[in-house]
Amino acid sequence: MKIDNTPARGMRDLLPADVAVRDHVLESISAVYRRFGYQRIETPALEHIDRLTSGQGGDNEKLIFEVLRRGLPPEVPPGTPLHDLVDLGLRYDLTVPLTRFYGNNHASLPMPFRSLQVGLAWRADRPQRGRYRQFYQCDIDMIGEPSVLAEAELIEATTEALAAIGLTGITVRVSDRRFLAALASECGVPADRQDAFFITVDKLDKIGWDGVQAELAELGFDRAQVAAAEEKIRGLIGVPAGTLADALSRSVPTLPAEVIQDLSATAASLDQLAKSWTHEPLDWQFDPTLVRGMGYYTGQVFEIIHPDMSRSVAGGGRYDKLIGRSLGHDVPACGFSLGFEPIVDLLSGERPRDALAVLVEGDVPVPDAVAVARELRELAGPGRVVETVRRSGKFGAQLKRLEAAGFTELVLVRSEDGAIVRGEPRALGGDRGGGLS
Repeated sequence: MKIDNTPARGMRDLLPADVAVRDHVLESISAVYRRFGYQRIETPALEHIDRLTSGQGGDNEKLIFEVLRRGLPPEVPPGTPLHDLVDLGLRYDLTVPLTRFYGNNHASLPMPFRSLQVGLAWRADRPQRGRYRQFYQCDIDMIGEPSVLAEAELIEATTEALAAIGLTGITVRVSDRRFLAALASECGVPADRQDAFFITVDKLDKIGWDGVQAELAELGFDRAQVAAAEEKIRGLIGVPAGTLADALSRSVPTLPAEVIQDLSATAASLDQLAKSWTHEPLDWQFDPTLVRGMGYYTGQVFEIIHPDMSRSVAGGGRYDKLIGRSLGHDVPACGFSLGFEPIVDLLSGERPRDALAVLVEGDVPVPDAVAVARELRELAGPGRVVETVRRSGKFGAQLKRLEAAGFTELVLVRSEDGAIVRGEPRALGGDRGGGLS
């Protein structure tokens, strides 16, 4: 039987040049997060299916890759429920595993705990640019901090991380689930229909107000409710930090003072960050239409968008109730997740390897070839790649092959009258090599 060698749909093989870009992004982002005090942890790829389907993952719970129980017979009786055949699933994000991790290990962790996670996640999604069935996520979370210090720091750390990889021209969007609930109640939207209402409102930037109104009408929402919500939302778009509190109080009189204070503090932090930003200008906005799809968010939610991407490049929010499912009592928590795949797509240009080829003639003994490469690695330092390559074929053709493979410099090694001769470093494709001393 012929075996299909193509990767599974929505999953990819990555060439060395692709991996080099990804490594650069991960290393740069992780370095920034570590400076803010975030410590890296790891969690398993598989979680118990009941945890993954707890009702807090929104639409992602429909996209779980489920794993059959061990020891099932080759055939099962007709009509057997799928739930009886499955006990594990591949994680669809890193937040749900983090809450289990914290519940099991909180006694050994500092308070607040700043977590950094980098790992694969899986969703049985429809593949498209920037969205794959197997993908990396990079998350930071602060657990145990009840104030908006968590929100302000998470946003600042993530904008710094994006700047470190050269992603500029970003905009930070901020809202609050508590504000959304209060606004919906003011407009007469029943509590049990608010999620559906705001999931449609969240599409405003894609379908416009006409599309939002039409979709809400199809869902059975009253025109008066929709008109009232639209008026309030329009009046809050683009409100500056200094007047946000007054605007929220006028628009939604029933909004608790705590929510207004929290949003005002985050807005003021963003205002100061934007003014002191040493990179390209940083924009931010209070966005009353921002919802975020996860059911576990309990307070502020935020996203970072880029003009070259149709979806956000980072998103997160506060989830004060989720850890209680593992621990038995609520713990304040807030997190921010980078959309690693769309970010890599934005930075998809090849990254030079800065590699030195030790080009060895065929009559050079192996111990001598290895010794020369060893010496050159010591001279080059820890950040330089030094590879031993045997001479083969026409010299000019081999040089082209080396350059295509990402080498920036070569040293020719040959045997002459029984002695090993090492040539001077020679640049490939222009003088881009780091040089040797």
